[in-house]
Amino acid sequence: MPRPVIGIATQTLPAFTGERQTCWLMGRSYIEAIRAVGGVPWLIPLVPHDTEMMGEIFERLDGVFVTGGVDVDPARYGEPKSPLCGETDPDRDAVEIALLRHAMGRRLPVLAVCRGLQILNVACGGTLYQDVAAQVPAALKHDHFPTPDNPSRKYLAHDITVKGGSRLAHILGDAVVPVNSMHHQAIKDLAPELAATAYAPDGIIEGIEGTGSQFVVAVQWHPEELTDTQPGMARLFAEFAAAAA
Repeated sequence: MPRPVIGIATQTLPAFTGERQTCWLMGRSYIEAIRAVGGVPWLIPLVPHDTEMMGEIFERLDGVFVTGGVDVDPARYGEPKSPLCGETDPDRDAVEIALLRHAMGRRLPVLAVCRGLQILNVACGGTLYQDVAAQVPAALKHDHFPTPDNPSRKYLAHDITVKGGSRLAHILGDAVVPVNSMHHQAIKDLAPELAATAYAPDGIIEGIEGTGSQFVVAVQWHPEELTDTQPGMARLFAEFAAAAA
């Protein structure tokens, strides 16, 4: 059978004056996770104004993988930008929202991680905490970003509890799973057509999925960094690829 083509929107890397033009890029671990399960990663340029070209790309996809990255622009969910909201990428927001709505409408499989979970919720009508630490005072520390002293993206920051009977529970195979955590934003109001499937100990939503039969699964952590140590994370990508095939 042909290998499934998986669309992955890129992110803007601004130019350094006099040294480099603006680039569109995406982290290698995301690409390798898709390649490892037999998918063909298709990196999508951020040209939302060329709807004809974007439509041509979208029509060739068998599945959509939405990755981590910069913050979602709060204007997308009707809020002014807080000083605690970080860097945004409006072109990426526009392309990913269009891509997700295309996928949902055409019933293409969707897998989303970290920022991907957040933009999926926004695309479906939900909202976000612009900064968890400021807006949820009782929250755990979720922003375990790599540092020179601890450069690993595999650090297991906390457990998540998975809702029994969910697609995510079936895939991961355990009710309590340790995860890495590299985010400072999170779901505030869950979109009506999505269901919460996993929570951190502080109540922050860590997993969501569609309410119908379509494969729509999103997690707040970074499973692409854990596929070699946790079988459930590897199954997450394998099940996604199988659905896309």
